[in-house]
Amino acid sequence: MKKNKILEDGLLEKYLLDELSDNERLLVEDAIHKDSDLRAEFDVLEANFEKMAFENAIAPNAHVKGELQKRIGSPGPTERNRWPLMAAASLALLFLLTTFWMFNKWQAANDQLNLIESQTLSLQERLGVLEENYELTNNRLQLINSPNTIPLILRGNEKVPNSRAVAYVNHQNKLVVVNPQGLPNLPDNQTYQMWSDVDGEMIDMGLLPNDKELVTLKYIDRAESLNITIEPAGGNDHPTVERLISYVTL
Repeated sequence: MKKNKILEDGLLEKYLLDELSDNERLLVEDAIHKDSDLRAEFDVLEANFEKMAFENAIAPNAHVKGELQKRIGSPGPTERNRWPLMAAASLALLFLLTTFWMFNKWQAANDQLNLIESQTLSLQERLGVLEENYELTNNRLQLINSPNTIPLILRGNEKVPNSRAVAYVNHQNKLVVVNPQGLPNLPDNQTYQMWSDVDGEMIDMGLLPNDKELVTLKYIDRAESLNITIEPAGGNDHPTVERLISYVTL
C-alpha cells in the first residue's frame, strides 16, 4: 500500500481507532514497518492521541476516590466494577480519538478550500486583465478601420534608412495610434519618442516602445507634422533634433 494513499485516506487514524479490516491492518502495519517517514508520522499521531486522552481526562472527586479505596479490599466487588470503568474509559478515549481525526479532516478540507479560493481569485484577476487588453485592442482596431482615420507612414531618413512606422490619426475622435514594430531595436539606455510640430514648437506625444504592435499616443491639436527622435531611456522633455530619424506632414 502506497504512503500517499495511507495519508490521504486517513488510514493511520483509522488504524489507531481500530476501524480497519484485518487485511487493511496488515497492509498498514507492513507499510509502517518498511517506510521510516510513515513510521515517524504514525509515532507523532499516536503520541498526539495519547496526549489528548490525558489532557481531557477528568479527575474524580475525593468522595469517588474514597469509595474506590474502600472497595479495594473486597476482590468480588472490585472485579465486578472494573469492567464498566474500563469500558467507560475506552469509550471516552475512542470519542477523543474520533474527534481529533475529524478535526484533522476538517482542517485539511479547510486548507483545500482556501487554496481553491486563492486560485479562483487569481483566475478572476487574470480574466480581468485579459478583458481589459481585449477591449483596448478592439478599440484600436476599430480606430484603424474607421473611415475617419488617416494612415500615415513615417519612413526612416539617412540615419536609419530601413526603418518605418505607421501612424493612424483620427481628428474626429482625437486619437493617435502608432505601429512602431518597423523601427530598429535600440540599446537599453535609449528609446524612440514622438513629437507634434505646432507652429514651430515640438510637443511631446509619448514614447514608442517598438516591442508592441500598437501604441496609443497623445493627440495634439493643430499639429503640422509627426516626428520621431531617439532619446535617452525614459524620454526627454525636448526633442534631440540631431537624432531625428523620421517625420511626416499632416
